[in-house]
Amino acid sequence: MTFDTTIPGVSELLERYKRNETTPKEVVQQVYYQLATEDTNAWIATRDKADVLDEAEALASVSIDEKPLYGIPFAVKDNIDYSELPTSAGCPAYTYKPDESAPVVEKLLDAGALLIGKTNMDQFATGLVGTRSPYGVCKNVFNSDFISGGSSSGSAVAVATGHVSFALGTDTAGSGRVPAALNGLIGLKPTRGVLSNSGVVPGCASLSCVSVLAHTIDDAVRVEQIAAGYDQTDQYSRHSKGTFESTTPAVETLRIGVPAEDDLEFYQNKEAKQQFESVVDDLTASFSSVERIDFSIFEEASDLLYNGPWVAERLTNVGEFIKEHPDDIDITVRGIIRDGEMYSASDAFDAFHRLERLRKDAAVIFEDIDALVVPTIGTIYTIEGEQLHPLEINSELGYYTNFVNLLDLSAVSVPTGKYTAGPTFSVSVIGEAFDDLQIASIGDTLHDRELGK
Repeated sequence: MTFDTTIPGVSELLERYKRNETTPKEVVQQVYYQLATEDTNAWIATRDKADVLDEAEALASVSIDEKPLYGIPFAVKDNIDYSELPTSAGCPAYTYKPDESAPVVEKLLDAGALLIGKTNMDQFATGLVGTRSPYGVCKNVFNSDFISGGSSSGSAVAVATGHVSFALGTDTAGSGRVPAALNGLIGLKPTRGVLSNSGVVPGCASLSCVSVLAHTIDDAVRVEQIAAGYDQTDQYSRHSKGTFESTTPAVETLRIGVPAEDDLEFYQNKEAKQQFESVVDDLTASFSSVERIDFSIFEEASDLLYNGPWVAERLTNVGEFIKEHPDDIDITVRGIIRDGEMYSASDAFDAFHRLERLRKDAAVIFEDIDALVVPTIGTIYTIEGEQLHPLEINSELGYYTNFVNLLDLSAVSVPTGKYTAGPTFSVSVIGEAFDDLQIASIGDTLHDRELGK
């Protein structure tokens, strides 16, 4: 049988295969039917249908137990290399044909997953909005007047509309978590370096992570575990230190921190404030302790990302290209990246020293809590409003996300409610490096409550 509607998540689709309710070939047919009949601006390039069908047919001779992602259709953001498709990073003039696929993509293909194509994005992964692309604006799946979030906008929309079961994005300042938050998805930002960045055009090479967008925590963790692995070719790759072998404590014994009320920012959105207060009530009922923490350390770290020399790091990736092709770059993206020219070497060292102090201060806070829970974003924005105030709105979107990679933390965004206007309200569970499974367990508890389990 074929699906009447959309492609389900990883675990559900695997169960359908095991019950012989469908086949990978039928799923691929459904995917391409949707791509031909739905215009979402989610995709930049897709593979030839016949090639994907050949791969699906080849799975017929393989046991489903041998391939943990057997017949699962997925997408990757178009700053992640796949050898059979060009990589544009959201800029047609920058497009190149990679010689090989990124290691994370190869690991997923080896696990039996079926790559459908490359997804739309804010150009050069510079933006949290989903509107900065010559391939078209990605709209929120619940209300097309609102932004989808970015920069992994196409990956979020492709999963949320049911074109694929999961997608890879990247996340420097929240680029995976923000679009997941607005479109009802799980957005898992692993510990930096656990997933290889080789074959990725990064926002900031020292900070960027490959992230996972999926329907459930279990699906996101499954994909992270398969894609993870130390990579000698990636200078920022790290051994996972038993991240996936450790046993997580019972969630009810964990201590949760939330920002002090005066530190919370909802940008006059009373509905967002009420949504978060409801989550805090749920946390209080479920966990051993919930305490208010001083959020100013995290706010100060967030400010470093776009008002500090890490903007200059973007120049090391694409600065020369932008100088040579100024008219081929989104005007907002060009302005942000060119701002990096104003920072000196002494500015950079001053910021590095300041960040090390903030990391130590944050570590002191995490001595008393096992995870920090914050809104993923403080409010929602229309596409029209974002285009009138692109820099201000992008800054507001990053209030709760910008600091995470700078402070070497792990995070997962989880939908916990819905705005009257349509987009989902989500919170982020944030832990220390290599706490990926622990924050996932906490996030799963909150997601279960949202689903009424």
